[in-house]
Amino acid sequence: MPKHYRPPGKKKEGNSAKYSTRTKALRHLQVTLPTFRKLCILKGVFPREPKKKYEGNNKTYYHSKDIAFLQHEPLMEKFRHIRAYDKKIHKAVAKKNDELAKRLRSRKPGYTLDRLVKERYPTFIDALRDLDDCLTMVHLFAALPAVESEHIQVKDIHTCRRLSHEWQAYISRTNKLRKTFISVKGTYYQVEIEGQKITWLTPHALQQVITDDVDFKVMLTFLEFYETLLTFINFRLYQEINVNYPPTLDPRLEALGADQYALSKYIAGSSMVESQAGKVKMTVESELKLAQLQHQLPANEPGALMQLVEGTTGEDNDDEETRECKGLFKDLKIFLSREVPRESLLFAIPAFGGIVSWEGEGAPFQETDDGITHQIVDRPTQGHVFLSREYVQPQWIYDCVNARILLPTDGYMVGRVPPPHLSPFVDNEAEGYVPEYAEVVRRLKAEAKKEVLPMPGLENLDLDDPQSLVAEGIMSRTEAIEIAQKKLKMDELEKQYHEELQKELQKLPYSAAASSKKNVDSIDEEIKDQLDRSAKDVSDMDQIVWTRKQRGLVKAMEMGIEKKAAKVNLLKKRKEHIAKAPASKSS
Repeated sequence: MPKHYRPPGKKKEGNSAKYSTRTKALRHLQVTLPTFRKLCILKGVFPREPKKKYEGNNKTYYHSKDIAFLQHEPLMEKFRHIRAYDKKIHKAVAKKNDELAKRLRSRKPGYTLDRLVKERYPTFIDALRDLDDCLTMVHLFAALPAVESEHIQVKDIHTCRRLSHEWQAYISRTNKLRKTFISVKGTYYQVEIEGQKITWLTPHALQQVITDDVDFKVMLTFLEFYETLLTFINFRLYQEINVNYPPTLDPRLEALGADQYALSKYIAGSSMVESQAGKVKMTVESELKLAQLQHQLPANEPGALMQLVEGTTGEDNDDEETRECKGLFKDLKIFLSREVPRESLLFAIPAFGGIVSWEGEGAPFQETDDGITHQIVDRPTQGHVFLSREYVQPQWIYDCVNARILLPTDGYMVGRVPPPHLSPFVDNEAEGYVPEYAEVVRRLKAEAKKEVLPMPGLENLDLDDPQSLVAEGIMSRTEAIEIAQKKLKMDELEKQYHEELQKELQKLPYSAAASSKKNVDSIDEEIKDQLDRSAKDVSDMDQIVWTRKQRGLVKAMEMGIEKKAAKVNLLKKRKEHIAKAPASKSS
């Protein structure tokens, strides 16, 4: 009998029982490949990688429990019903019965994904954790043109634009925006809601080109689920700030394309009405509580009554970071020229407490307003210059947002090359290279907060011990030797001075030259031996008892450190090359 013989009727074991190929899953579910893909996307079922691919490496494997999960999905029967209904429409069209085909199209059955959203995300925090791809997809389709050949409908584009504007209006109103970065791909944003950091990418407001190497049918299936998910999240967020959802916009502003400003006005108006109603209700409740508890409180405890009054007043639930973001552009009135990215700035400036307007109809105030403090422009020349305001480039807004302070506008004036736009998503200390402008911004932030900064990287180190500085990678071994030599020489000279002073008091003869030369030679030998000994101890530490896996991990770590050092050296060489370029041009 063969070793792996399985008698007929016996249950499968191992990977063949745990996993199933896509072909077997299609045969088991009795669905087509497009329907299977759609079901997997909507239900969140993805291919798996078994340890042993028992039917070959060119197969796609799914978990058997996931296939059984799809088998009992009510959407499968819905898809079969829709497919049969489409056959009736095609049959009526083939028979040239236009009236019947029109009637059938008007009664075509549909389906909703509300149950799937609740099934995949039991809590609101789970939905927020999985929102990055959702927001990126919605903002992408909001910028795409409607293409009939790729099944991108105008209705989908309008839905994506509406959902993205509703999301941005909530973020601006609640001051949840934390970071922004402009790249070649688009503009990155990061917000923080209920402790969850959400990052997404918005494409630039340019004409998008539809490529042939993208399967838009798969992307539209993802979009179909993401639209339902984002609708749920927007509804929950708007309910938390006491605003009705979906919002009712001003038709005049909506016709002018000022959806973001219309949403901001709607949220502000709704919040004001709710706050006034809440204050009236709170006043009535507080008076009732005071009347009820007046006879219960002791006469000699006025603090208890004051606590009750303070407890009934409204509380500011914003954390310290939100209050800091809310006051960044608090006293600024900013006007946007027509050549700057309007939608991005209309989202970022109000999120940090600023008042903003633009050039065109439906704007809150015009360019001639005397209260404007800054005007965002991106042209070298201006038709009319107002002396009472500052003209800066759009990058100033994003750099101020990332730095959380108002940066000096001298480097961002019109016609000048602005400072480098640094990414807030990069940890410069961890990368080992701190750009020059990042250090300038750090000093400006410390000056604004009236802090005294220590030397970078030396907060928790013993500055008198060169070996600790070498171990932390702050200085090279040569520099450590020089510092140690100077330190030991100073110690020896101090010791020699005390000995000579003692001999002088005892009136004994001494030779200064011989003793100093001997001391210097002994110092050099002692320093080299000590540093060589410490380096050898660090390199040979516990290597004898390391396993093969541990040695491989250490080797991988060393390779990573070497790659990081090579990257830092490349950045330094580029910086030196850029610094030498203006000098060579001037000469």
